[in-house]
Amino acid sequence: MLITADRVLVDTDTYLEDGAVLTDGETITAVGPREEVIRQASSDAEHISFSGTVMPGLVDAHVHLIFDGSPDPVAVLRATDEELLGRMRQRAEQLLHTGVTTARDLGDRNGLVFRVAREIEKGSLPGPRILAAGTPATPPGGHCHFLGGEVSGETEARDLVRRNVAAGAAVIKVMTSGGGLTKDGPRSWQSQFSSEELHALVDEAHSAGLPVAAHAHGADAITEAVDAGVDTLEHCTWMTETGFDLRRDVLQRIIDRDIAVSVTVSPHWRMLPKVFGEERANVMFDQVRQMAEAGARVIVGTDAGVQRTGFDGMPGALTFYAHLGIPNRTVLDMATRRAAEALGLGGVTGRVAPGFRADLVLVDGDPLKDLDALQRVRTVVSAGRRHEQD
Repeated sequence: MLITADRVLVDTDTYLEDGAVLTDGETITAVGPREEVIRQASSDAEHISFSGTVMPGLVDAHVHLIFDGSPDPVAVLRATDEELLGRMRQRAEQLLHTGVTTARDLGDRNGLVFRVAREIEKGSLPGPRILAAGTPATPPGGHCHFLGGEVSGETEARDLVRRNVAAGAAVIKVMTSGGGLTKDGPRSWQSQFSSEELHALVDEAHSAGLPVAAHAHGADAITEAVDAGVDTLEHCTWMTETGFDLRRDVLQRIIDRDIAVSVTVSPHWRMLPKVFGEERANVMFDQVRQMAEAGARVIVGTDAGVQRTGFDGMPGALTFYAHLGIPNRTVLDMATRRAAEALGLGGVTGRVAPGFRADLVLVDGDPLKDLDALQRVRTVVSAGRRHEQD
């Protein structure tokens, strides 16, 4: 496939004007000036001539295909597995049409997401590459216990990891704190596991060659997750019973260990002052700014599927980071190259470069100048497969 365009985003702040991208199957084989790349294309190559921008496919580091983004997403679990699968397939396709070509699914029921991921990989279902965790670990009655991952003690924690590995997990998810989705569970700032249980789970995952993503709202839970050696922190809101406590010493350890922070901002972030109150929301916003300015590897996750968070929200979520004063080029990097590296795909996707997977988005406009250009996706190429917008 030959794609020619007015602009090709070859780095997060560098355009190749009047450029072209050549792909062969799933792989990018050439990137360069239009005429130079055209000479390398075969005469029968499919040709897309585009007047906008070609950029890397987006990476959403935190989704839940099993949930529906309604005010009560847990209610969908009343459905049968087959009913859920049909809806999950639709949500995966919706992600793709938003420009997401890689998504990390961090919790479902009965390993259904593995079936969706395999269908996408085989090419029988349109959707992004999915890195799936399967069933998240939680204590009895803990956050998201309804997904079936209740464990107590080190042995059960290790056993759950092994089951997820056997099912095809690409990452292990652990609920180190409570969360708002579980109305009858621990509060968001409360820790859920002992140090011994966390260390056992992380050790088992790492022994299998898999990273660990820790759901961590509470400041104590964040500290405990860092102590245990997790690889990514999800939410990372530094909550306490009375407010927030961004611990500078723990943040420095996060930076030193290159632990990625996925703060999971929905496209409806402007509603947060109404939900939490102006002062509380501003503290939450400022904590994200402080982590980014301190040098933490902040990546983009939308938490698609939870309350009022659909699967078309990545472009809207990115405006949150621009609101914090983060330059557009850095925001795009957080949603492409940086996120890919954090998910273990640094040499695979996240860049428009020879040898990388052909994960591309064609948008009208210039996203370096205006992130709203990402709302105008015209074509998505995922693993070399072309998907036109309706």
